[in-house]
Amino acid sequence: LHAAQRADEFDASIQRAKKYIDQQGNIDGLRARYGQDKSFAVPILANCAMAGIVPWREVSALPFEAACVPQRFYNLMQLPVVSYAIPALVAIGQAKFVNDPPWNPLRKTIRRTAITRSLKVLRKMQPTTGGFLEAVPLTSFVAMGLIKSGNASHPVVKEAIRFILDSFRNEEASVDGQEQGSWPIDTNLATWVTTLSINAVAGCNREFNRSPQEWRSCVEWLLDCQNTEVHPFTGAAPGGWGWTDLSGAVPDADDSPGALLALHQLKTNVDFDDSIKHRIETAAKQGVDWLVNLQNRDKGWPTFCRGWGKLPFDRSGSDITAHAIRALQTWQNDFDSPKLRKAIATGMKYLDKCQRADGSWLPLWFGNQNLPDDVNPCYGTAKVLAAYRDTHSFDTREAQIGLRYLCYSQNPDGGWGGGASVEWNDERLGSSSIEETALCTELLLDHDQADSVAAAQHGVDWLLTAVGTGNINVPTPIGFYFAKLWYHERLYPLVFATAALAKAHEINSANADRQ
Repeated sequence: LHAAQRADEFDASIQRAKKYIDQQGNIDGLRARYGQDKSFAVPILANCAMAGIVPWREVSALPFEAACVPQRFYNLMQLPVVSYAIPALVAIGQAKFVNDPPWNPLRKTIRRTAITRSLKVLRKMQPTTGGFLEAVPLTSFVAMGLIKSGNASHPVVKEAIRFILDSFRNEEASVDGQEQGSWPIDTNLATWVTTLSINAVAGCNREFNRSPQEWRSCVEWLLDCQNTEVHPFTGAAPGGWGWTDLSGAVPDADDSPGALLALHQLKTNVDFDDSIKHRIETAAKQGVDWLVNLQNRDKGWPTFCRGWGKLPFDRSGSDITAHAIRALQTWQNDFDSPKLRKAIATGMKYLDKCQRADGSWLPLWFGNQNLPDDVNPCYGTAKVLAAYRDTHSFDTREAQIGLRYLCYSQNPDGGWGGGASVEWNDERLGSSSIEETALCTELLLDHDQADSVAAAQHGVDWLLTAVGTGNINVPTPIGFYFAKLWYHERLYPLVFATAALAKAHEINSANADRQ
């Protein structure tokens, strides 16, 4: 009887899912959702084909033979997937080839002869943990594709399955038992949230008053996270940082600036011995060089690889560029050179060009599900204006328009961002989000014009209300991974709010001292 009831529940769930898919336009709706980027649309359709839901002819053929070309030429090949989806290109491409081979004899021969070699490339890309990018979705797609193409016993599949099983959140791995039975998108964002946390407490002087020995393990851990070899996944040069200390991370232009900013805070505020300071400076010099060499021809910064500009998540991004500029500016006095100054200057011109007519900037990797096209101008504008602040450019026309945009986009409740899907247990918080409110508040606290001061104070009041009502640790989905796959990070609201409130406290203390 119990089994029959569960079967009925499954059938009902499947029917509801089918109804939703039909309402969204079915296959045409899926393709419209992802556009020309096939990094997710093709694996999803391939997954449906494996389950017998759609015919294999609906799955686009991916040129997996392209993986056999040396990595340095990938950006020239106009691949239909983003740079970090090469494993899916190989696995799903082979599944499509085996289950729905092309009619063209030449293409069929080329792809057949490329199977073994492309699998070797895939195996070389696979990290020791078994998870591509430390991501369950990508790793699962790879495993399913290879299994369906007759390679279930291949080492890549065995290691991928091991990673998926290790990533399962059982009772021991779950938080308060709420996530038992689930899988995360990423294994963790340890490097990213550690550097965010270090930079957030920069305004809390008492945190840096701890003994150097207490900070030593933190800085050594961060230094050990730096990539020291040519990366097998993207071919990235040594010197950058990824989002985690695990082997599946890939160096990128958001985590690397975060690490560089954190190292500078530690070097400046903690009385380390000369050996640690030397290690910090050596790592920072490598990181700065790595960032400068990653700058695109359009003078913005991409996330992973220079020169990939066809698909959205490979192009230069305003938030990524601003973060890179801030890191370079911070270390400029230590490693000044004409090349470094030029990178900063041309990067700022790129930001000028990316500003929208209303004064805002859009970020690449962070969105808002409640806004049209999932954009997040509050996050993007706050992040970009931080670069104008750090380069002493608040008086420029672009910065002034951007600051005005932040003031005018403040919600009636005193916060920023959020939307209809945000729910609090206190009506005073309205529909704003902690993450966006904290970022905008922190930025406006650095601007002394009347409108900014007033808006920042309202933001501080909103955050204090969130603290007082116990909502300060409630995360909002503002991050998205690959394409339209949303996630939240538990530490974002705490880290961002700490940074904003610490800065407000610092300003209030300084004002009190002057009085």
